[in-house]
Amino acid sequence: MPSYAPQPMASSSQRRELPALLEVARPFLRGELEAVDPALPGLVAVLRSVGAGECWHKHGSFLDHLVEVYRILKIWSAPDAVARCGLFHSAYSNSYVNLVIFDPATTRDHVRALIGAPAERLVHLFCVVPRHSIIHEDLLFRYPSNAELAENLALSEASLREAIERGVTDPEEPWRRKIRSVLPPEGVTVRHIKTGEDVGVSRRVLAAFLLMTMADFSDQLFGFQDALFRNDDGRLEFSGNNWAALWPGNGKPGLWVNSISRMGAVYTLIVREEQIYLEERKRGGGDLPSSERDEDMDLPIPPVFEGCTRVLDAGEQIAARDMYWEAVCGGGGEGAEGLLRGCAERNPYVGEPRLVAAQVLL
Repeated sequence: MPSYAPQPMASSSQRRELPALLEVARPFLRGELEAVDPALPGLVAVLRSVGAGECWHKHGSFLDHLVEVYRILKIWSAPDAVARCGLFHSAYSNSYVNLVIFDPATTRDHVRALIGAPAERLVHLFCVVPRHSIIHEDLLFRYPSNAELAENLALSEASLREAIERGVTDPEEPWRRKIRSVLPPEGVTVRHIKTGEDVGVSRRVLAAFLLMTMADFSDQLFGFQDALFRNDDGRLEFSGNNWAALWPGNGKPGLWVNSISRMGAVYTLIVREEQIYLEERKRGGGDLPSSERDEDMDLPIPPVFEGCTRVLDAGEQIAARDMYWEAVCGGGGEGAEGLLRGCAERNPYVGEPRLVAAQVLL
């Protein structure tokens, strides 16, 4: 029999969190969509009726992708408007794909009647802003160092604690000045991708779009995109565009986890800065929510990467992927257990290697 050494126990917070996550996931596993949202079966039926299930998308149909993005967002406790935006995020096409769910003659009023005004507003914004440049050039790539992200996460945690427990804040802290320079409290103005007109986007809406991008990418990326974008270093910085890459590629797991973990870290910095900003404004007497800043929109922290406070090293990600691939392609023979354990140690944020290891340990 293969040897087995007990793994470190999950923290008490992780143990408390797991039952709640399973409770949210269970209706999806059972296909009980009405238990998630009474309107959800009808919304999926609408997507099916307009042919979303007939459009190819990465490793399945576009309908599959839309529902999966919605599922991830709901499990992450995203507000209904954000989750529905994920479900309809290409209603009007967007900066990534020229794929439109509805006939071009479909009006915003029609979509608004289907999913509600708050969700339709987000869908429209999501489809007209230059999402790639906002998420990557303007946010993620402004933090090129994992060490800087780790330091800012530690500093922001201490700052938030001081703000909540003692009412002490300092807007000139380096981490706060950095995140405000990247994404100021009043939000940003970007160019409409089709008309070139100015479009204002609040900081909280951009944070929601970052959250959606994490869900979007985590559902669809695999080894094919690594070849397509020449993601040789595992940081997914779109350093090339390999037109010769053939779908579906070699089927390897994608090197996207480092990028998503960095997105999660930036998202956490935004959320913490928002919390401190609101504490400061409350002490100044301005305690009413600002509609211009979308302060009624909740920004949940996803239960991934230890509450989006850890960044996976790109090199460790590559080593873990290669060990996993060697194990599963080697027929499960001698050495598979060690490879899978090594994979899980280097990338502890993906569960599949542990499930495969369970087969070896039977």
